[in-house]
Amino acid sequence: MFLRLRPGSLASGSLTYLLSNLLSAAVPFILIPILTRYLSPAEYGQVGIFQGLVTGLAAIIGLNATGAAARKLYDDDLSPQDLSHFIGACLQILLASATVLFILSLFFHADAAGWLGLESAWLLWSVPVSAAGFVINLRLSQWQIRRQALQYGALQVTQSLLLLLLALLLVVGMGQGAAGRIEAQVAAVAACALLALHFLRRDDLLGWAWRPVYIREALAYGVPLVPHIAGIFLLGMADRFFINSELGPAQAGIYLVAVQLSSIMAIVFDAINKAYIPWLFERLKRDNVAEKRQTVQLTYLYFALALATAGLFFLAGPAVIRLLAGEQYGAAASVLGWLALGQAFGGGYFMVTNYILYSKKTAMMSLATVSCGALNIGLLLVLVPAWGLQGAAAAYTVAMACRFFWMWWLAQRRHPMPWGLGRTAA
Repeated sequence: MFLRLRPGSLASGSLTYLLSNLLSAAVPFILIPILTRYLSPAEYGQVGIFQGLVTGLAAIIGLNATGAAARKLYDDDLSPQDLSHFIGACLQILLASATVLFILSLFFHADAAGWLGLESAWLLWSVPVSAAGFVINLRLSQWQIRRQALQYGALQVTQSLLLLLLALLLVVGMGQGAAGRIEAQVAAVAACALLALHFLRRDDLLGWAWRPVYIREALAYGVPLVPHIAGIFLLGMADRFFINSELGPAQAGIYLVAVQLSSIMAIVFDAINKAYIPWLFERLKRDNVAEKRQTVQLTYLYFALALATAGLFFLAGPAVIRLLAGEQYGAAASVLGWLALGQAFGGGYFMVTNYILYSKKTAMMSLATVSCGALNIGLLLVLVPAWGLQGAAAAYTVAMACRFFWMWWLAQRRHPMPWGLGRTAA
């Protein structure tokens, strides 16, 4: 007996997001056996540092206004014109924040590039690349909240295919090394940002009116999340910067290979979460006790599957590393299972943090995430000198576990659910 997937259902939405995420994720996986043959571990590490820098800037550029624009759709009595003006206000915030960051980078790019081991031009490019990513995510989030998964996936896959083709051309065809891989990312993100603006305009979601009240509303939602996003950066990206500084770019490149392989779990979790958010928010709005209990049961099943998947990475890690990356990256096998376990806790985090986002009481999220990010830094300082790459992976896993359990506790405070942990929902 086959399960019929209704359009717009959680299952069909998750499947569509999963397919688009997997197609997009196929690009870095396709590139692993190629780039590891054309790039040295040190060059591979440089690519990872640049990607980490772009991710870190995302905590500041746009001040998380994409989430405010998605949540705005659930406001009562919201007209299409009001929403377009709100999105315009979000883009105004992006323009202002990106301008400030680019000016700062002009003053400090030489010193920062030396510390990071990057060319100064790459550091300058990190600001517009992060800004373009904001525009893409703004368009994607509006499709997501409307359950338009096909449109979401089309743009996501287009970006990944552009990256693949350009990387093959510049790295393999023209032999440009790490510079070619970074330039491919710059060009692909810029092209898709222009497409995102076109689709926003086509759907009448791009209003440019000066509405300070909307700017203040978007900032009130997004600014408290800045430390939270910064904490996510400390959790997910600080290890590669620390390894680059303490052990060298070659070790950072080896570690990045394991990170990319473990990220298949994050890709699946992200796909499920994209479909889950609108499904969950609609259920929370109905406030039905039976539906709440069913949601909790599904969440516990999800937790169990995530942990079981991490166990598979411990078992299959060495063989996968040898097959995809080759012997010079063989040390990555020793950390792959630990990184997968950290990803499992990251998947659990998605399930519980959505209740906090729905409540709009997001300030405490920042304290929890920054604290766990600081814990990760502290553990890196202790464990990397003692255990090398394995110490970095263990630090990541412990910090991710702490964030998950803290957020679960906070979610129950912000929006109680029948978890069976001492406090029940009405």
